[in-house]
Amino acid sequence: VVYEQDGVFIHSSCGKNDDQDSLIAGILRVIEKENEVVVDWRPLDETLDTSNILWAGKDSSSVVEWTQTPKEKCSRGADRPSSYEAEWDMVTTVSFKKKPHSNGDATTHANGESKWSFLFSLTDLKSIKQNRKGMGWSYLVFCLKDDVKLPALHFHRGDSKLLIKCLEKHVALDESPDHERVLLVKTQKSLSQSFENLLDEPSYGLLQKLKRDPYTVTMGRFSKVTNYIFDSFRLSDPSNQRRPPSEMADLINDTIPGLKINQQEEPGFEVITRIDLGKQPEVSRREPVSAEEWAKNMDSEGRILDVDYIKRSIFKGGLCHTLRKEAWKFLLGYFPWNSSKEERANLQKRKTDEYFRMKLQWKSVSEEQEKRNSRLRDYRSLIEKDVNRTDRTNKFYEGEDNPGLILLHDILMTYCMYDFDLGYVQGMSDLLSPVLYVMENEVDAFWCFVSYMDQMHQNFEEQMQGMKTQLIQLSTLLRLLDSGFCSYLESQDSGYLYFCFRWLLIRFKREFSFQDILRLWEVMWTELPCQNFHLLLCCAILESEKQQIMDKHYDFNDILKHINELSMKIDVEYILCKAEAISMQMMNCKELPQAVSEILGIESSSVTLDSDTGEDESGAELSCPTSLYQSISTPVIAANGTRDSTQQMSETQSLTPA
Repeated sequence: VVYEQDGVFIHSSCGKNDDQDSLIAGILRVIEKENEVVVDWRPLDETLDTSNILWAGKDSSSVVEWTQTPKEKCSRGADRPSSYEAEWDMVTTVSFKKKPHSNGDATTHANGESKWSFLFSLTDLKSIKQNRKGMGWSYLVFCLKDDVKLPALHFHRGDSKLLIKCLEKHVALDESPDHERVLLVKTQKSLSQSFENLLDEPSYGLLQKLKRDPYTVTMGRFSKVTNYIFDSFRLSDPSNQRRPPSEMADLINDTIPGLKINQQEEPGFEVITRIDLGKQPEVSRREPVSAEEWAKNMDSEGRILDVDYIKRSIFKGGLCHTLRKEAWKFLLGYFPWNSSKEERANLQKRKTDEYFRMKLQWKSVSEEQEKRNSRLRDYRSLIEKDVNRTDRTNKFYEGEDNPGLILLHDILMTYCMYDFDLGYVQGMSDLLSPVLYVMENEVDAFWCFVSYMDQMHQNFEEQMQGMKTQLIQLSTLLRLLDSGFCSYLESQDSGYLYFCFRWLLIRFKREFSFQDILRLWEVMWTELPCQNFHLLLCCAILESEKQQIMDKHYDFNDILKHINELSMKIDVEYILCKAEAISMQMMNCKELPQAVSEILGIESSSVTLDSDTGEDESGAELSCPTSLYQSISTPVIAANGTRDSTQQMSETQSLTPA
């Protein structure tokens, strides 16, 4: 409860008499829930248990009466899952019906609630009408988006200004140009509103949430995609018809400055001329690098002899789990690849001292100090909430008072001291959890996490420039790989690829099992075979699902639902093989567009320019990195999972055109 005021009356017979019987005294509250901020008014004889407040999406805006049955009340707690996804489930256990207004004395329903009781979400608020200054009691009239006007609330014991100030923390209010007594809720056009449209989340509330925690908004809403998501695009269309792709593209481009994903004006029109990439080569995976193989590649001082070989081997097969604790420190940049064992020990000693100095900074903040530091309070609150719901099914984090949870909390708090400007954004706990699981050491986990966050920093910045850039780059790669599929997605208003947002935000953490994520991340950290390999992983997943999406004529809603339901069903080894094959296709292409070459970091003596620039093209051969595909004499695992211990993996295919 962020605001509470008693002595707020409804005048049920305004203008007739001043008899007390015509005045209904009540309590007005503003209640901040996980996904909503609601305004609630109840007569004094009613008690309000805020934990039981539920509301039903778009139908919650009018004066309502509860129709929750005793059975529903009893079953609610048992039905809700215990995982931290539960709070994002669509609430369907309570239904509402709109209540027509009528004058007269307050009556009480059989369920014990006055017919005058009401609550509404701030996201349904359209305007607030105020009384004239100096004219009796201060009062407010709330008008909702469906043009329902709620009964005037008269403030007999104080001013309504405090309520307005409270509401302005959650919605933007502007004085109406036509009526000085009317405050209008401003329409927000921003990155978060585009996600509001996509995810069926009320607009300004989501704007505030997305600024603070893209994790909650993105993972939360994608966790339960329902059949009416697309309805949010139709709200302003009286004909209830779908907006054309061009209008959808304009909406997205307006709401996200800098996001320019090409939309086709007519079927068959290609922004980038169709380029034949050739057939995807067959790719095999090898066994994980063993501790013995790792040790053989170190000299007497503990220096790695052949860094390129080790990286190639990890890319092709990953690491055995016992080796991860050491190897991840190199992959993440905590340990320099050319360092000796003694140099690494000295580094760890210095980093340990530095870590505990930063940890002491927040540990030594008193309660009185923290009361005057709102940012630190906010960071701590978000961290405590996230820690209690991160990977709790994993044995390393399960149970109450788990030491793993304490370490998770302390590392994230210390990171706020390391980078106070960024602090903590929801989603970071997802990135730290596997690192801490592998390191089993607070200091090592912290510095590895710092290195990982250096890569991911832009994903969590308020402007989310990193996310915008990656979505544009992914669209460019997918168009080159399969322009027909891109055309289909655009025809279904899905060309902006927002269904990949969660993949990119936390690097597939929620798409694969915990053990598969360990494998996937260590492969990506090799930075082979090119830059932005994670975008090729996205392409591989989408290409694998293309047939089903197109054959079954999936629309916008179906595509979102289908992509969401892939979670925990993707074969990591198959996708790694396919993404590598796509990278080889593009590296072998002698007419690779310059934009694609820059995304993948492929150096070339002369790369063809994008066809829409109108500049001359060159047929010069492409110079690509070949080190990855040098012969590695190790047992391999084919894409189908079968092992051939005698087969020698020879990836010496020519990377330049014949």
